[in-house]
Amino acid sequence: MIEAAILQRTLQTALRHGGDFAEVFAEDRRLASARLDDSKVEEFVSGRERGAGIRVVRNDTTGFAHTADLSESGLRAAAEAAATAARGNGGRAHPVALERREPPRTHKVSVLPETVEKVRKAEILERADHAARAEGDAIRQVSVTYADSRRHVLIANSDGLLVEDDRVRTRFGVNCVAVGDTGMQTGMEAPGRTVGFEIFDEIDPEEVARTAARRALTMLRARPAPRGKLPVVLRRGAGGVLFHEACGHGLEADLVDKDASVFRGKTGELVASPLVTLVDDGTYAREWGTYAIDDEGAPAQRNVLIADGVLTDYMWDLVRSRKVGRASSGNGRRESYQHLPMVRMTNTFLLAGADDPDDIIRDTSHGLYCVALGGGQVDTASGDFVFGITEAYMIENGEITDPVRAAQLIGNGPETLRLVDAVGSDFDTWAGTCGKDGQGVPVSSGQPTLRVAELTVGGTAG
Repeated sequence: MIEAAILQRTLQTALRHGGDFAEVFAEDRRLASARLDDSKVEEFVSGRERGAGIRVVRNDTTGFAHTADLSESGLRAAAEAAATAARGNGGRAHPVALERREPPRTHKVSVLPETVEKVRKAEILERADHAARAEGDAIRQVSVTYADSRRHVLIANSDGLLVEDDRVRTRFGVNCVAVGDTGMQTGMEAPGRTVGFEIFDEIDPEEVARTAARRALTMLRARPAPRGKLPVVLRRGAGGVLFHEACGHGLEADLVDKDASVFRGKTGELVASPLVTLVDDGTYAREWGTYAIDDEGAPAQRNVLIADGVLTDYMWDLVRSRKVGRASSGNGRRESYQHLPMVRMTNTFLLAGADDPDDIIRDTSHGLYCVALGGGQVDTASGDFVFGITEAYMIENGEITDPVRAAQLIGNGPETLRLVDAVGSDFDTWAGTCGKDGQGVPVSSGQPTLRVAELTVGGTAG
């Protein structure tokens, strides 16, 4: 996108007022999406966005400016603005010699989505719509979405780094509304991967649609959820978002640094059940949060955060890792060139254990079986959380019985980690968008089937 000589001069301009570190982050992003409602393909949308963000760090002060003009004059103006914002008492020459580096490639994209005709994408939407509606007359509304993106990023900084990455992501989702005697219920399913159009060699659009429809239909016959403290079994994949929110954010170094994390100062301590090993891995398979380098140019890597219940490390970005004299963990991420990077998760998951998932159910005399969770809120300083449940069933006498609706899980992240008393040998993941300080980035979370000995269930049953 930008010649190395221009990047060198831009970085020198950024440091002219005495900054300690300067960085150029440029991107060229293409987006495309399609949507079907009421059995009609309503819209195809595509767009392109190009620009660069320039950051200058001096001590604890950061100057930042962004521009959609990638010419040398446009970059120079943004560099001047960022340098002024982080101005020191005096400037000095900062020669920058850039060395191009090749990031490791985790996988190859087989079919670039922009090469696929719109008619093929429309056919997939229509197939999913037919499959969902075929599940029953109670399905009254079906919404099907398709989205792909290709993001070419370039990072150059005053440490001499020059590196680029090309990221392709594709996602497909179905949302169904069913109407019956208990009112209106919804169900959704939305897999996503860091791959191209070959995602449809791995997932069946009709099966995604049937899963969403069956979820909505099941909730029509669901009884009100109980309330009180119960053992809770989380189906594989379903609880990953809970641990992402309730525990993962508290392990991000920026929140730890601000004393906004319940895990501050606890490295080396037992913070979870010995059955729990929690990992954040930006290189994992082709998951939604996978990339070769983060948005500061650091290679993605596998970071073990909790090992056998012991807190081993936090997640780090470049600026905070430099302050403490360690390497970045590859967790510096930003939504776009218009945003500063911050510490963010990638693919965060609990490792599988040795228990048979069916035995976990059989060994639970009375409890709740959660298949899918919705949105939630967490106070990272205390670890307290509340999560909605979108699909759940009662466990009675060691068997899964009636579906329940209108339930929430209420608890505390560290306490929940300590109360994990069974971890299955299976595993699955969930793809989503993580929001933090107004920025959204793609992430995945996952876990095996596991049991929390006790959680507060907020239901509506008497």
